Amino acid sequence: MNEINKKTIHFLLADDHSLIRQGIMFLLEDMELEYKVFQASNLQRALEKIRNRSIDIAIIDAHFPDGNSMTILPEIKKISPDTKILIFTGIEEDKYALKFLSAGAHGFISKMSEEEEIKQAIFKMLQNGEYISPATQTLLMESVKNPGFINPLSRLTERELQIAEMYAAGYGNLEIANQLDVKQNTVSTIKRRIFDKLQIDNIVALIELIKST
Repeated sequence: MNEINKKTIHFLLADDHSLIRQGIMFLLEDMELEYKVFQASNLQRALEKIRNRSIDIAIIDAHFPDGNSMTILPEIKKISPDTKILIFTGIEEDKYALKFLSAGAHGFISKMSEEEEIKQAIFKMLQNGEYISPATQTLLMESVKNPGFINPLSRLTERELQIAEMYAAGYGNLEIANQLDVKQNTVSTIKRRIFDKLQIDNIVALIELIKST
């Protein structure tokens, strides 16, 4: 901890709610760090700050009015490979933590966490460059045993994935059957298999799943 205290740490707080950013600043004040804070209220401003400043820790919400922060993680890593990214969000850890980690985040913590846990997450990011909560560790172990755990689309065959993507693009049974030169009832059968494997029951859920993976 002493080594951390010797240097000025540059934080980026990116959240579209100013109260959330202010709350993190209160926590940083309690942590006895030498630090400087930059703020961003949307994804584009977050990228601008990272381009123009040397950011050690970026604490970023998962969703903004201008998009999902997962989409900018590769760009952040390209612009500033040394910047460590902690996703601080209200979305469900069990559904999204591994997706954000796979996309390039170094940590994931819920806004519903206790203050001490949030402080611990920030300290871990500073000390080790990552924060893996006990819940996420359990998810990681499960993903090792079951590769389809992170990406349920990996449960589909090549043909099933092709048809799933066609449904998500707005094609109907007849259009898919004509394009693939198969019978319409064959497409319907494959559709049922897709739904069973993905544990969903409608096209809207399929579209959301494809968008999020």
